[in-house]
Amino acid sequence: MLDFKELEAFVWAVRLGSFRKAASRLHLTQPSVSERISRLESTVGELLLERSMRPIQPTMRGREFFLHAEHMLEQRDEAMKLFDSEEAFSAPLRLGTIETIAHSWFPDFMRQLTERYPRLTIELTVDYSPAVNQRLINNELDILLAMNGYLAADQIDQMPLNPYEMGMFVSPQHAERLGSNPEDWMTCLPFISFGKRARPYEELVDYLADRGLAQPRIHSVNTLMTIARMTMEGLGIGALPVSTVLDEWRRGALYRLALPVPLPAMHYDVIWRTANHPRFCRGVGQLAQQCAEAYAEGRRKDMADPAFAVRWVHPAPASNTHPVRPST
Repeated sequence: MLDFKELEAFVWAVRLGSFRKAASRLHLTQPSVSERISRLESTVGELLLERSMRPIQPTMRGREFFLHAEHMLEQRDEAMKLFDSEEAFSAPLRLGTIETIAHSWFPDFMRQLTERYPRLTIELTVDYSPAVNQRLINNELDILLAMNGYLAADQIDQMPLNPYEMGMFVSPQHAERLGSNPEDWMTCLPFISFGKRARPYEELVDYLADRGLAQPRIHSVNTLMTIARMTMEGLGIGALPVSTVLDEWRRGALYRLALPVPLPAMHYDVIWRTANHPRFCRGVGQLAQQCAEAYAEGRRKDMADPAFAVRWVHPAPASNTHPVRPST
């Protein structure tokens, strides 16, 4: 098997015409250079240098091999540059994210990522958190923007992202109804949430149980935009990330319920396997953090619009000591 150290000794001996000069160039002793070239000749089974010539000359076969040896060293040097600067990363990045992020700050993140790494291509998967976590375990994805809690801590590295405030929303027709009958807010309509395997669904069930509703009616939906559309169509009370429906809330297509206790926020992380390119992955994670923070700050400023003040419904607080039975 060819050894790069032997190839270097041979190439520099040919270039400089001397074992002594090659040894000086490689910071070796002259016998070390001679020994490496002898091992190389033993490996290929032929003499590569005319040692009796001054300066040293390659044999006919040595001249042919010299061109290949130079090319192999150039390729090695090019490959090693990948570890000197992550900006040179050019392999396809298999990126997984969840729909909430895809419909919020992800386009800005994608724009900045491809500007920073101009040779990068993205293979994007959008799915719910358990699914993309499983694909990371299977080495089908490189980096996730998703909820953690599905992978062993010793298998991954992660960086936290800005959480998403959750809220409950209804269509204008139900806003008037709930406003006039606020005590029935948990039982007069079904709820609409993410799929049953998603954490927001589980947290909604626990939230309602803590408010006394033991058997809630919940439509489970796999896509964020479908939850928002079903809510605007009056099919139930939508549990949604607030920042993703600000436009609908502002223009009155959705009204927000003033809950007695806030829903749990949705927490996400940048996640990658520890075996992956650590500097590159951490750089991607830092960029994601910056984009998530900028998005959150922009949405906080948007909320100063006075239009939001008249888009609230104030239901009566539900008792958390007596079970509430859903209406039939």
